[in-house]
Amino acid sequence: MEVALREIAGQLGGELVGDGELRIARIATLESAAPDAIAFLANPKYRSQLASSRAGCVIVAPALRDEAAARGAAIVTPDPYAYYARLTQWWVRTLRPRPASGIHPSAVVDASARVAADAVIGPLCVIGANVRIGAGTRLAAHVTVYDGCTIGARCVVHGGAVIGADGFGFAPVEGEDGLRYEKIEQLGAVRIGDDVEIGANTCIDRGALDDTVIEDGVKLDNLIQIGHNVRIGAHSAMAGCSGVAGSGVIGKRCTIGGAAVILGHLTLADDVHISAASVVMRSIRQPGHYSGVFPIDDNAAWEKNAATLRQLHALRDRIRALEKNERQA
Repeated sequence: MEVALREIAGQLGGELVGDGELRIARIATLESAAPDAIAFLANPKYRSQLASSRAGCVIVAPALRDEAAARGAAIVTPDPYAYYARLTQWWVRTLRPRPASGIHPSAVVDASARVAADAVIGPLCVIGANVRIGAGTRLAAHVTVYDGCTIGARCVVHGGAVIGADGFGFAPVEGEDGLRYEKIEQLGAVRIGDDVEIGANTCIDRGALDDTVIEDGVKLDNLIQIGHNVRIGAHSAMAGCSGVAGSGVIGKRCTIGGAAVILGHLTLADDVHISAASVVMRSIRQPGHYSGVFPIDDNAAWEKNAATLRQLHALRDRIRALEKNERQA
């Protein structure tokens, strides 16, 4: 299917430069675009691709208006990346058939669950007792929502996600045969706000006593583990394979890079940003960008540096002793 460029600009705004009747059939990158595609330039490092791109139209910032116009049609907007995001949403609403509202015949939904009439429950989903799912929310295939959990409006839960499984709660007990673990029944639930997106195979555990809470607008990537009694503030985002251990609290508008780990019972303030593969071992009380990643190197150099790191404590004690002797001299 195709749409006229003027229709895109009419729906989403921006200054249209060039032929408004140009037919657009796809959204593409600058490098791969054909003449029937619209592309965008948001990252300055791709500016060199602008002149050579075959895209029929390019979405650019005002500073690149003339440069983009010299090669063809353009839409000029203050934030090209945000415009691109809205374009993808409009494209899907307009050109991609939306799944029909309702419950797929293969889904298993408890009679006590309350599912909004315009929600979409995909194939082979399992919805437990006393679950509530809000208006316009879509659950893809194989999603499981355990008893008592709540999902707000306009959420998207991708395939294989599990919401409300038991948290990892066990009490160590010394018995005649040594240490064993006694299960702590998880009596809380999971409460998910509005406009939340949860990636494929992500797991959000139910609380031990109080609920695990995911506030409005949170975005979770694939393969994320959220432990019991975690609270994630509104409009925070976490990349794939990251995890938060039990009772962690993440503030509003935080970002957690891929494979980062936040230990249990820690608190991150609002507007904290954690680099990929970092391990957060203490609470962070001030906004900012934090990293805890040992740089990659060839193995021989890395082993030498690691050996040095193991001796930092002894080196610190030696330096303190030398400084003390200097002060006493």
